[in-house]
Amino acid sequence: MEATERATLAAFAQKSGDSRGRKYPEPSHAYRTEFQRDRARIIHSRAFRRLEYKTQVFLNGTGDHLRTRLTHSIEVASISRTIARALSLNEDLAEAIALAHDLGHTPFGHSGEEMLAECMREHGGFEHNRQSLRMVELLEAAYPDFPGLNLTFEVREGLQKHQAFYEMEDVAQVSNLRNKSGNLESRPTLQKYHSPSLEAQIANLADEITYYSHDLDDAVDFEILDSAQLEENAVWRRSHRAVLSRYPDAREPELHKLIIRDIIDVQVRDVIATSAKSIVDVGVQSADDVRKQPAPLIRYSDELLEANRALRKFLYQNVYYHPRVAEVNRRACEMLRKVFESYIVDPSRLGEAAAKRIETQGLHRTVCDYIAGMTDRYLMDEYARLTDTDALSACLSN
Repeated sequence: MEATERATLAAFAQKSGDSRGRKYPEPSHAYRTEFQRDRARIIHSRAFRRLEYKTQVFLNGTGDHLRTRLTHSIEVASISRTIARALSLNEDLAEAIALAHDLGHTPFGHSGEEMLAECMREHGGFEHNRQSLRMVELLEAAYPDFPGLNLTFEVREGLQKHQAFYEMEDVAQVSNLRNKSGNLESRPTLQKYHSPSLEAQIANLADEITYYSHDLDDAVDFEILDSAQLEENAVWRRSHRAVLSRYPDAREPELHKLIIRDIIDVQVRDVIATSAKSIVDVGVQSADDVRKQPAPLIRYSDELLEANRALRKFLYQNVYYHPRVAEVNRRACEMLRKVFESYIVDPSRLGEAAAKRIETQGLHRTVCDYIAGMTDRYLMDEYARLTDTDALSACLSN
């Protein structure tokens, strides 16, 4: 499989055989490449399973067809593979990053993240990308020989969307790299990089494409956007016209599903064409050449970038801040704050495994880790135990 990658992938793709390896060296697998192993470890993790019960935008449990963090992550992985395949990049790496990118997300979506960040403001802060990295490096406890999932450098690199990732890598650390003879050789971790791999850049943009389109889809299903509002947005308007030109008899509820599909197709085609040109223009010849670039090479065209900025503004004004969404999330986040405060006052409420980390991680960070890992349902159950109230009813009451 590694030989096939070298023969079929682009020169600037990240090859499995060139991985900088794992923090804790392990023997290679007989039937899977390093990135395929990472993908499997992510899928089999408890953190990944919990995404089924974490809010994307609309509170988990309020609709059977609304996205959760799990379905969102699977959709990001699907789009990532499509773009990676079109550009002759490593699909397995792009998919692994996509599947893991939200492992550190809090319950109650971005509102929950903002509340947890506020709770941690004087104690190191909170940011879900860093928490995803923390989840796979420390908090998952699946192996007796090391903490976390011991994923490859390249997947961990893709989870950290900030240049600080390279600064965190110990300059004295060496990673295992197989040479052409199949033997292990040592290579220092490189630190003066500015951009992650193209596969990581794909997962990042696929995340945007997914939530732009599917948050629109869920908002229409949830009946908080009407046709007049949607027509105000250029991205929707363009795809609406394109769909009706092909299917003039299309009507709801099928119509808006066709529009969402067209929006995704337009976005993916644009990213592939624009990125292919930017890669050629810069002339990168290796994965390390990519990392030395001052700006990402996976990108939208200027025209679509501006349209997406307007779409993002539209979503905030008409969906994320809509009273039916914002008020429910506000109530849920108050529950998160109260549960956080209760654990600070009485750490004995933490699980045994979490409590053991207080000595090394500190009380506030330990509580933060514990709450960030919760599902919506579990946090509401904790709130109900603390207050003797029906948490879901309290969230949804008028």
